[in-house]
Amino acid sequence: MKKKFINVSEPKLSSKTKDYVLDCIKTEWISSSGSYLESFEKKWAKYCNMKYAVSVTSGTAALIVALKALNLKPGDEVIMPSFTIISCALAIIEAGGKPVLADCDLDTWCIKTDEIKRKISSRTKAILIVHMFGHPANIDEIKEIIKNKKIDLIEDAAESHGSKFKNKVVGSFGKISCFSFYVNKLITTGEGGMALTNDTSLYNKMKNLRNLAFNKTRRFSHNEIGYNYRMTNIQAAIGLSQLEKITEHIKIKRQNTFLYNKILTSYNLPISLPSEKQWAKSTFWMYGIVLKNKKMTAKTLSRKLFDNKIETRPLFLGMHEQPIFKKMNLFDSDSYPNTEYLSKYGLYLPSGLRLNKPKIKLICKTLKSILSGK
Repeated sequence: MKKKFINVSEPKLSSKTKDYVLDCIKTEWISSSGSYLESFEKKWAKYCNMKYAVSVTSGTAALIVALKALNLKPGDEVIMPSFTIISCALAIIEAGGKPVLADCDLDTWCIKTDEIKRKISSRTKAILIVHMFGHPANIDEIKEIIKNKKIDLIEDAAESHGSKFKNKVVGSFGKISCFSFYVNKLITTGEGGMALTNDTSLYNKMKNLRNLAFNKTRRFSHNEIGYNYRMTNIQAAIGLSQLEKITEHIKIKRQNTFLYNKILTSYNLPISLPSEKQWAKSTFWMYGIVLKNKKMTAKTLSRKLFDNKIETRPLFLGMHEQPIFKKMNLFDSDSYPNTEYLSKYGLYLPSGLRLNKPKIKLICKTLKSILSGK
């Protein structure tokens, strides 16, 4: 019997997804307005304990309108993790600011709080934190650092829908919080994102930015650069059906992680496994592992797993190692050893919502065979 390929991620759509999408088509509300958009925005904002939501085309778009809404001036700095996706740095640059990097912790993979302290200057206007792979950053420590300072906290919770810091969902702590609803996220709209805030002026600013910054008094007149970042009613319909299943999705992610951990711990392999701080409830977006003994790189391991029909993804390449940013001479010569270690020796295994127990057992068995040479 031919062995089937195990994909790194697969979405889980409900019967309501089809019903809602067909309703959009039937009523012909298929573009960037409609009842599903309004409902999805309101319900996601409520889920995250925030007042306002601005739906957009991607998590990157959410970051861009969020950072642009802060009205950064040339020379204004935004501290961000070195270990994350390029969208974070891109948004800061697009907003006219300067990204300043901080290394990550090796246990949570989130930004190191002592690195934030070291990097704050008189030009620091915001801290952009990323809740990594479902695990929250340490909000209390970060808020203590910026207390009594005119520094905004922006949350990138793209990978951490429903994760909690001390029983409060992430995305509810920052001046603005940003989400991605890409197909591999805990809830998806296919492509899409959202920016949340409690600030009325920021809400209106972000709404305007996502819609080409049209003047209110004269159509096709623009006083600033805006973007066509409007989410469609069809995408929102998918998102709404997904939000209705978020509790189930979180349960699946956590159960699969605990099963992975149980099996791989019993094998006593030279790898670091996902963990969870006492103050956190992680949704374990993707099941990431890191090789400890450095006898094999993640790239080599990934190739061997692929040969066994198991798809993986590498962990993020550090911002300071991005070819485009080197060309731009964007960052200083500071070192980011933890980021470099994770980038070279880390990857994530299949983690989709359709993953089942037999597949996890097979993946673990294959991993054991590769790493033990048996």
